[in-house]
Amino acid sequence: MDKSIAILCAGGPAPGINTVISAVTKVFLKNGYKVIGVNEGFKSLFNGEPKIEFLDFLYADEIYSRGGSALRMSRYKPKDEEFKPDFFEKYNVKLLVTIGGDDTASTAARLTKYLQSKNLQIANIHVPKTIDNDLPLAEGVPTFGYHTAKEEGVRLATTLYEDGRTTGTWFIVAAMGREAGHLAFGIGTSCHYPMIIIPEMFNKTKVDFDKITRLIISSILKRQILGLDYGCAIISEGVFHFMSDEEIINSGIQFTYDDHGHPELGNVSKSHIFNLLLQQELKTLGLKVKSRPNEIGYELRCCRPIAYDLAYATQLGLGVYELFSQGKSGCMVTVDRNDNIMPLYLKDVSDENGKIIPRLVNMNSGRVKLVFKDNLHYIIPEDYEAAKKYVKNPEHYDFYKILNW
Repeated sequence: MDKSIAILCAGGPAPGINTVISAVTKVFLKNGYKVIGVNEGFKSLFNGEPKIEFLDFLYADEIYSRGGSALRMSRYKPKDEEFKPDFFEKYNVKLLVTIGGDDTASTAARLTKYLQSKNLQIANIHVPKTIDNDLPLAEGVPTFGYHTAKEEGVRLATTLYEDGRTTGTWFIVAAMGREAGHLAFGIGTSCHYPMIIIPEMFNKTKVDFDKITRLIISSILKRQILGLDYGCAIISEGVFHFMSDEEIINSGIQFTYDDHGHPELGNVSKSHIFNLLLQQELKTLGLKVKSRPNEIGYELRCCRPIAYDLAYATQLGLGVYELFSQGKSGCMVTVDRNDNIMPLYLKDVSDENGKIIPRLVNMNSGRVKLVFKDNLHYIIPEDYEAAKKYVKNPEHYDFYKILNW
């Protein structure tokens, strides 16, 4: 029977997925393997009739520069008891290539362990994908898709800033990012936003809505002192990951709740929450500031990859074959700073429960320190006297006091 490999995509989209699929397909076809594309991720793989297609060179050549994913994706996360060997036995699969984030990688690791228990030696190599840039690669090495998402985010965010300047408006922007603030920080820095709020900056105090609101007001006050009635604040959705349910529920925002009583944050616009709480506080202070909410996230996930990600994702795809030919398995394919393909083993970057530890923004890096010190607008003690024209207690909006820095 012909030997084959299977490619599966899971989680959410990221620019460059099709480039990886294309590169993997081409290099394995060249080396005598059949290539099977699995649609709908793990959801399809074990339902008795996997939604598969055999991928050829023309298929791979047509999709390599497209956004989105030619293979339908799914966030379904199977339990161990759902695993079956049938698909792998039927098609003589020698390698499962998974393209996804940390959940996809950990599920693939569990599956590989199960297949080994059935005496099926099937390798797994994971291609790390996320626009959030939060997988634990080497410092300075991005996840594929991040730079394209940031590029599109900057295009949108720059337009918002220009709209603010044109209309005398503050835009309160919420950016995707899960637990990490990479995307919000990258976009905000590139656009010279006067306020950037990411979860990592709350490293000496607890994150809550009150502090987030005061940070935005701090920037508004500083800009008013400078004679500027417009601006943008970008906030990473990751701040919600560090808030308690009680904090979120007590915000006064109307939420729907899941079966466990947790607020369903996916059903609401994060930027609307931040803007509503800001407007309530501004009204209390008697400050008339026009602000509007805007969400940046889904627009970034299926962009056509920029040149950087086209080249990077191609290298990762070709790197899958390089690691497989070396007998590697249970690892992520990565590129080191010298442009060499290197395996990163899941066990080395996972916690005791097998969950991959996210890479957060390094608040001690020189670049991050420079941006927070010199590229934002906020109230410091030297501004107190001028700020009294707008608020009675300007120290309440002191950037460093809010964060306990």
